[in-house]
Amino acid sequence: MLKLSLLSIYLIAAGFAAAQAPVQTIGQTPVQGPKPFSIHDMLAMDRIQEFRVSPDGSTVVYTLSVTDLEANRRRSTLWLVGMDGKSRQLTPEDMSAYSPRWAKDGSVYFISSKSGSSQVWKINSRETHLLAQVTDLPLDVDNMEISPAGDFLILSMAVFPGSSPAETKRAHEAHAKRKSTGMVFDQLFVRHWDTWSDGTRNHIFHVDIKTGTARDLMLSLDGDAPTKPFGGSEEYAISPDGKTLIFTARMEGRQEAWSTNLDLWEVPIDGSKEPARITSNPATDTHPVFSPNGKSLAYAAMTKPVYEADRLDLIIRDMDTKRERRIVVRASADKFGDRSVGELVWSPDGKEVLCTSDHLGQKAIFAVDVAKGTTRIVYADGANTSPKFLADGRIVFGRDTLTSPLELFTIGTDGKGLKPLTRVNEAKMAAALVGTPEQFTFTGARNETVYGYVVKPINFDPSKKYPVAFLIHGGPQGSFGNHFHYRWNPQAYVGAGYAVVMIDFHGSTGYGQDFTDAINGDWGGAPFEDLMKGLDAAIKKYTFLDDKRIGALGASYGGYMINWIAGQAPDRFRALVCHDGNLDERMAYFDTEELWFPEWEHMGTPWDNPESYSKHNPIDHVSKWKTPMLVIHGGKDYRVVDTQGLSTFTALQRRGIPSRLIIFPDENHWILKPANSIQWHNAVIKWLDQWVKKD
Repeated sequence: MLKLSLLSIYLIAAGFAAAQAPVQTIGQTPVQGPKPFSIHDMLAMDRIQEFRVSPDGSTVVYTLSVTDLEANRRRSTLWLVGMDGKSRQLTPEDMSAYSPRWAKDGSVYFISSKSGSSQVWKINSRETHLLAQVTDLPLDVDNMEISPAGDFLILSMAVFPGSSPAETKRAHEAHAKRKSTGMVFDQLFVRHWDTWSDGTRNHIFHVDIKTGTARDLMLSLDGDAPTKPFGGSEEYAISPDGKTLIFTARMEGRQEAWSTNLDLWEVPIDGSKEPARITSNPATDTHPVFSPNGKSLAYAAMTKPVYEADRLDLIIRDMDTKRERRIVVRASADKFGDRSVGELVWSPDGKEVLCTSDHLGQKAIFAVDVAKGTTRIVYADGANTSPKFLADGRIVFGRDTLTSPLELFTIGTDGKGLKPLTRVNEAKMAAALVGTPEQFTFTGARNETVYGYVVKPINFDPSKKYPVAFLIHGGPQGSFGNHFHYRWNPQAYVGAGYAVVMIDFHGSTGYGQDFTDAINGDWGGAPFEDLMKGLDAAIKKYTFLDDKRIGALGASYGGYMINWIAGQAPDRFRALVCHDGNLDERMAYFDTEELWFPEWEHMGTPWDNPESYSKHNPIDHVSKWKTPMLVIHGGKDYRVVDTQGLSTFTALQRRGIPSRLIIFPDENHWILKPANSIQWHNAVIKWLDQWVKKD
């Protein structure tokens, strides 16, 4: 058989992608008629990202990112939209701009790499020619907020503890000149997410806007704030009087690779005192937000150390007395009614806190009465994020669904009067044919109600039988709900002629903490039972699903489940797709970076509790494998390392099972680069077409 080189495979994939490219230019309104939704439509969507409301509450600034196929990346600009729904571009096309922040005078501060380094810039929201660079610091700036009075910035930079930004830069330059390349480590983390540790820590700085001078507010601390790898400015808060900063930090020393302890710290903005730890909870404390009058602090907190998927409750702290109250956000009174809070925002009068939370296959906005501790749902249809208050008392928030990318909407605090504020992708979605989703329930494991979604094929004909793409979410504490996903979007399979089934098995979020906790120590038990029963229930309820033509696909925990299914249900599916999934849970412990995850999920270490690691281990059932499998892995995935994908492919090849391996050496746990995303989707659809669609 002819063996292709990696270069040949790349050129073939690139040529196939180009041949399949749509007529329209990405970032512009399509000119052709409606066609089946594809990866090209997904990449063509302009993504509204972070947004902020102006001080007078009349205007919203938002980041809009578009795909640049030539540069193989996404680029972003800032836009303004008024309450009349009219948008206009704020920052020039030739500069990347993100993290917009309003100043008191109505100007917008943001981060851009136009100077060759990520620095803070500002622009006049009315006279856009008044554009200026604000900082010129030795290191890249990340995560920025502006003071209430507009006289200083709070931002973060990665420095060597005890060193200034300039000293850190000189150390990096000296290291780059070394001829030797050996890296030396005395403790974990050695690497985290997709980056090798270099000894630097995220530190929070105070920057005087007039002078540009930067002061490290964490100079004496050896820890990260914001936390790595995903922490941002939501992890710190400036008091309304501009005198105090509360921040989330990880300060666990040698234990940080197996500890989920995050604490809140307090420091005077003027640096007159050293930072002081103000929480002692051994689990996670995060997302601090001051009340409008500065007398109270809201934040989110877990109770179980080591467990990253524990429920986050709302904590209200009196800043004078230091007393705290814990509020459990509830959608109902039953045991599955508790919810884990996400984003937090105070109402202007300080009487309520809005929060977001997964909720029965949606992401809902909840309002919590601070005095009474009672909860109500403001809005719950779709995936709703980042609620903020406008001048008229209404709420602006981001909303997306299985059939629409994120747009900005406004709604009353009573949940009435929903109105679209932006229509960024309206024309693009009108040009793409998408399938209709329908939520269903069934009795799953433990005789409990489990939720799922079916997405019907385009041009649906109820008299026909359609092949099925069975999507399995990762996490495992996650959800495949009413959300427009940019990596696992069911419409990409619907557009290729498939019906889609998704199950929120035991372990999923949005159904109460007991339901989420059910997966602990039972990875291949109740979740597998739910998936099989859910697929059976969908086939019984929706007769257009072809039970003889089904392919199962999953990533991360979903990839683990694909490998588990291969040994537990070898005759159930025509084909499987495993993306970044574990084959051997025992060895995966020693490969991964965040050890708290397997230590909680498998109730200890492999040497303390070996039975748990072998209880549902796919590698022990390879002898039963027979289903064709496509294996995909990112070379920079340090959470589920690429040797797990290589091992899966080796097992398939040695057993003579039709299989294919695709490695993306420049991607992490997610496939993010546009060209790689095109190759990924084309390869997956082609694999399903080859093994599933054909009779």
